[in-house]
Amino acid sequence: MNSKRILSLIWLCTVSMGVSLAQTHPLLSSGPMLGYAEMNETVIWLQTLQDATVQIRYWQKGKPETSRLTEPIQTSKTGDHVALFRLTNLPFGTRFEYELYINGERVQRDYPLEFQTQPHWRWRTDPPEFTVAFGSCAYFNDPAVDRPDAPYGGDFEIFQAIYRLRPDLMLWLGDNVYYVEPDWLTESGMRNRWRKSRQQPELQPLLASTHHYAIWDDHDYGPNNSDSSFRLKDVALKVFADYFPQIRYGLPDAPGCFYRFEWGDVEFFMLDNRTYRSPNALQPSPEKRMLGKAQMEWLKNALKSSEATFKIIACGGQMINPMVYFEGFGLFKEEQQELYDFIVRERIPGVLFISGDRHFGELLKVQREGCYPFYELTASPLTAGPANGHPDEANNPARLHGTWVRGQRHFGLIRVQGKRGERKLTLSLCDKTGKPLFEYGITEQELRWRE
Repeated sequence: MNSKRILSLIWLCTVSMGVSLAQTHPLLSSGPMLGYAEMNETVIWLQTLQDATVQIRYWQKGKPETSRLTEPIQTSKTGDHVALFRLTNLPFGTRFEYELYINGERVQRDYPLEFQTQPHWRWRTDPPEFTVAFGSCAYFNDPAVDRPDAPYGGDFEIFQAIYRLRPDLMLWLGDNVYYVEPDWLTESGMRNRWRKSRQQPELQPLLASTHHYAIWDDHDYGPNNSDSSFRLKDVALKVFADYFPQIRYGLPDAPGCFYRFEWGDVEFFMLDNRTYRSPNALQPSPEKRMLGKAQMEWLKNALKSSEATFKIIACGGQMINPMVYFEGFGLFKEEQQELYDFIVRERIPGVLFISGDRHFGELLKVQREGCYPFYELTASPLTAGPANGHPDEANNPARLHGTWVRGQRHFGLIRVQGKRGERKLTLSLCDKTGKPLFEYGITEQELRWRE
């Protein structure tokens, strides 16, 4: 049975499974949500509606005798009523169950609360197989401030569809909320938008059982098409980090939402395309940059030092599309060429790009001279309004046939499989029910240099 048939069967089985939404609790605003997972540490986030004492009890799955109770955390208005539990000294390669307590009372949930630690596989076994979901452009309606037309957000059941597939991790590639005009003027406005958006009921099961990693694009950074001149970019980063906890963002001397992390033998390079961005309309020159000099040097060094089989570069905007009618790395041609030249000159293997922003999805393939092909899978939107792109893009020579997804909300899925030396990525875009719209396989050999 081929992989496409298997993927379709998985969808048929899971789409019929109902997902119960969270039982409400008078003090819980949203969560719990899983952040990063390392081999012996993870983080659990939650937010209350008012001051409260919260705790997490957790245990190895199927072994209640291993139960541990965290120290209590007191949420408060000064901390945006956010509680962050960093669970340390965990056994690697282990699944856990957990439960939440607010003021000593167990919070009942109608779905499993589980997290995991990554396996310690090197020198021991083949790298683990795992699944990555990703998407961008998640609009959550708010009639008080939305434009006076039909609601822009919809099909929120897409989050339940992602949950049913039980991915190991979820990547949020920008526009994870949409600031509207009152929001980006103040820190309190930004926090209000995040708080309201994070409360979406359909979102809660996915938050609680999948590990989440995120970067921003313009709408969860500041105004539409915003760049390095945005006056509250430092505040925006503080707020973003509070709602998507990470081990660290940026560098000590170069703040931003960029970072790198590994899952198995895949390394992810999460890019910040706003903090150091020159205005889109600036005339081409060596000084017109999207990533900025410090982040670019970090990315090049990170790629060169990485020993991962696949090196996935994630960005809010498209990175390799030769047809740039709106935003994209192609507006910054000299910086884009700098990255391409570095990959070729240093013979960096295994690079793949993923992105969002466009309000449509597609799989691009660009063959550069003296290099293996560059691929980019774009997934957008999750719940914002779908778009059709520029009319000329219908003839994009870089798009693989049958992969242009327009007029419907969707998400991306990457399955990482195979033995050591025979690893394979299966890329797909799935509709709001989780049904695969296409799939495409890439082997590690295809992204290698030929001697």
